[in-house]
Formats: sequence, C-alpha cells, structure tokens
Amino acid sequence: MSTDKKELAVAALKNGTVIDHIPTDALFKAVDLLGITHLEKSITIGYNLQSNRLGKKGIIKVADTFFPDEILNRIAIIAPSAVINTIKDFEVIKKEAVSIPDEVIDLVVCNNPKCITRNEPMKSRFDVIDKENVTLKCRYCEHEVSGESIVLK
Repeated sequence: MSTDKKELAVAALKNGTVIDHIPTDALFKAVDLLGITHLEKSITIGYNLQSNRLGKKGIIKVADTFFPDEILNRIAIIAPSAVINTIKDFEVIKKEAVSIPDEVIDLVVCNNPKCITRNEPMKSRFDVIDKENVTLKCRYCEHEVSGESIVLK
C-alpha cells in the first residue's frame, strides 16, 4: 500500500450541487444565502480546505438539490471566485463560475442611513457598476458599497 495515496477531503456526491472555491470568510454567508439550513437533504460543508487557487477554501455539497441560477449567482456578490458543479450519477455534468448579476434586489442593505430603503418598507435595489471588484450603487440614493462594506440582509 502506497503512503502517497490521495484521499478526497469530502465524500463524493451521487446527485446534487457542489459550490466550490468559496473564500473561507464567505462560506457561512453563502450557506445563509442558499437557505439550506432547513433542507432535509444531506449537506456537507467543508471549511479551510486546501486550495491551489485560494490557499484555503470552503465548499458546500447539497445532495439531490439543484438551485436556480438566480439563487446561485447571488453568491457571486460575496464569493466571485465560486464555481458551481452539477453532479449526476457521480459525474460532473456542468461546471461554471458564478456570474454577478447586473442588478441586486433585496439582498444588500444600503449603508447610507438616510437612504429611503433604510426608513421605508421597500426592497433595496443596487446596480452592479464594477463586476471585477464587486462594487454596487444604490438605485435610490446612489451610495456605493464594495468589498467588506457590503452588508447582506
């Protein structure tokens, strides 16, 4: 038996969705965004796993569940490096990077305390003005947020 045998850090998935290459500081935010804590499916969350691309990464595996693109692409706001893998019969049938939508509705809190969305019961609306650096601009007050200043609802 060889001592250099590689093992999977996380068990294989027969059918479902794998979200890989999530920065560790965004992993649990991604869990919240997906709303998977109430699913009665097998869920695996890997934290601080080795990654050649990120150094350390997070991974989420959800058995027998396939998310719509609009839900998965919300993850791009907090984890633009994430990759979505669709698994069927233990094979990756689709692999694609998340893509940041042009508009973010009712997901981010405007940091401007005088913004109407902070003082009236209405959904926040942000235009994505820089997809590479994830910079958002409030549609109502034109306040910009990016990086660590992005606060999710």
